[in-house]
Amino acid sequence: MKKLIGKVAVVTGASKGIGASIAIHLAAEGAKVVVGYSSSKDGADKVVASIVDNGGSAIAVSANVANKAEVENLFEQTIQHFGRLDILVNNAGVYDFLPIESLSEENFHRTFNINVWGLLLTSQTAVPHFDQQGGSIINISSVVSTSPIAGASVYSGSKAAVDAITRSLARELGNRKIRVNALSPGMIETEGAHSAGIIGSDLQKQVVAGTALGRIGQPEDIGKVATFLASEDAAWVTGEALVASGGHQ
Repeated sequence: MKKLIGKVAVVTGASKGIGASIAIHLAAEGAKVVVGYSSSKDGADKVVASIVDNGGSAIAVSANVANKAEVENLFEQTIQHFGRLDILVNNAGVYDFLPIESLSEENFHRTFNINVWGLLLTSQTAVPHFDQQGGSIINISSVVSTSPIAGASVYSGSKAAVDAITRSLARELGNRKIRVNALSPGMIETEGAHSAGIIGSDLQKQVVAGTALGRIGQPEDIGKVATFLASEDAAWVTGEALVASGGHQ
């Protein structure tokens, strides 16, 4: 029996990488999925096509998560097409690895607007759409929230904020049966990691050397864990930051 039959999920930043994997895994367990994206319509359409080709149901909706009107439209489209909301995955995020000398106000605000305010705005807009049965909010964090690396001060700070917000919202929304958890991936091989030059770098080698399972992660590794957090298997789990890093220390 599929674990998410009858459920509706919104996944932000789902046109590629971790978000795409989460959307596809949720759909494979029976959820109807709204594939949120900011700029890559082609990527989002490909994720939708993959879900539909495998017997699932999905739509793509454009939304900059830091823009209130676009976020409101994201959930209006969700209710219009699928009639309910049960799962929200706050995956949309940005990162720049910069030394302290290169940081700028623009870089700081861009990172925190998307990674922190965007998560809060999306959650705020989503909450009224959960019914009395509650549901699950999953915030994609990172191992750098607790184990920062050099050059990631702004990004690490934004993800530490995600962890704190997760714990606070779990307490605030628990009486509405809405579970709120963070999922903290280690290094994952994504399009972004390739374009940033991380894949094949000395940093990747260092991470692999410090990882118990001897490799970096793949998007499907995170998709599977997100599906667990979205399902009733995690009914007694809230306010947690679940690390999925292959045992990276």
